[in-house]
Amino acid sequence: MEIVVQALIGTWFVGSSNFPMWLKGDKINPTFTYSITDKKANTNVLLDEVKYLKRGKPKTLTGFDYQDETDPSTFVWRGKGLLSVVRSTWKVALIDPAGQWAVIWFSKTLFTPEGIDIISRTPTLSAETQTHIFALMASDSLLVKHRASLRPIIHQ
Repeated sequence: MEIVVQALIGTWFVGSSNFPMWLKGDKINPTFTYSITDKKANTNVLLDEVKYLKRGKPKTLTGFDYQDETDPSTFVWRGKGLLSVVRSTWKVALIDPAGQWAVIWFSKTLFTPEGIDIISRTPTLSAETQTHIFALMASDSLLVKHRASLRPIIHQ
């Protein structure tokens, strides 16, 4: 189970997405930072910080990711503080063996549609790497339906 958790630790840039929050244009430079927390004994729990700029000011959404005990690639996010009533399920659908990129699938919630993010350790991926990721997505029934709606996220 710890393989996926350890692979996620650190900061990731959102490079492509179909998540409305990133596509509207008023929130830019999104990153995800995952770190280990001991919030719940005997469970792999990540502290999840989503950071972005809105009107030039830094914003952070913080929550906890609880790893599914039967599927180590799946997590349930639960917001912290005022967001504690919000939950969503997400999954590491694809991950680079070298740990440089991943494709995250997230479920539909009351507030958001189902979708995907392509995340990476750097703000941009090469065209060759993007082509490789899209080829992998083509053979995955969970991801293929989202390929056409993906949009690049520009980091400024």
